Amino acid sequence: MYNLNEYDTIIIAFSGGKDSTATLLHVYEQLTKEIGGPDPLANKVELWHHLIDGAPGSEAFMDWPITEQFCKELADDWNIPLYFSWREGGFKQEMLRNNTMTAPVHWENPDGSIGSAGGNGPLITRRMFPQVGSINSGRWCSAKLKIDVMSAAINNQERFKGHKTLVVTGERAEESKSRANYNKFEKHRSNTKTRTVDHWRPIHDWTEKQVWDILEKHKVRVHPAYYLGWSRLSCMTCIFGNADQWASAKLLFPEQFEQIAQYEEEFKHTIKRKKSVRELAKEGKAYAGNAGLFKSHLYEDTFIDTWGIPSGAYGKSDGPT
Repeated sequence: MYNLNEYDTIIIAFSGGKDSTATLLHVYEQLTKEIGGPDPLANKVELWHHLIDGAPGSEAFMDWPITEQFCKELADDWNIPLYFSWREGGFKQEMLRNNTMTAPVHWENPDGSIGSAGGNGPLITRRMFPQVGSINSGRWCSAKLKIDVMSAAINNQERFKGHKTLVVTGERAEESKSRANYNKFEKHRSNTKTRTVDHWRPIHDWTEKQVWDILEKHKVRVHPAYYLGWSRLSCMTCIFGNADQWASAKLLFPEQFEQIAQYEEEFKHTIKRKKSVRELAKEGKAYAGNAGLFKSHLYEDTFIDTWGIPSGAYGKSDGPT
């Protein structure tokens, strides 16, 4: 176990999904043991959420329209600062690059101002969706919209210089062979001689059952996606999504689905290489009660007295390989 009290700041990468929520709860329990007090998270822990589709309030293209609000409500209920960060123009602008430089990164500072960095580099043309597979085989979304965004936000904030910071993420070995090879503890990519930044994956060796167990223990309501039938939280129209998820996405948000389908046709290059999202949606079966369940779980309390396992638990993950 690492001494969390030795860090000036603990940043939890918070997607709003079950694993990042379980990570928050685990950090809470460890800090309670170390320092106790009425609010062990106070003045130390921050939640960072990367907005996939661009600046706060942007129209959803790939991500869940509810995720931004869901993260805000959970952070408010736990009394933890939540800072959004994003690449300008989000997923769509990066996808539509045509002999252009990558867009700059922006982030929220504690004083309410917006920081910015980047917006340079080589001219690149994409004009296609990220491809299913590893980051090195064309899955650019994770790197450009999450990993690089966090690094830029840490690298360009003076408050981290001369301090010790811990970045905490919720990857689990059980998810994939690739993630099984991640180190549980290492130096973060933003670590330098002028700032100490460590990277901890506290639930790396956890099973999915352990994740749901800690959520039940604290009676935390999870993201509405799990109650609908999704087994993992990423983008609503994640490139790894299976046929049932594409059928469900089409039912829930037909306009959002149609945009993606039309871009596939324009690019003449599908997300799944062999099948279009229209073909996948046609093959799949939408999760029952989709629209009604989504609306019923929108703005309910974070904590619930009668906790029940959601229908998406223990399903096929369809995530990064």
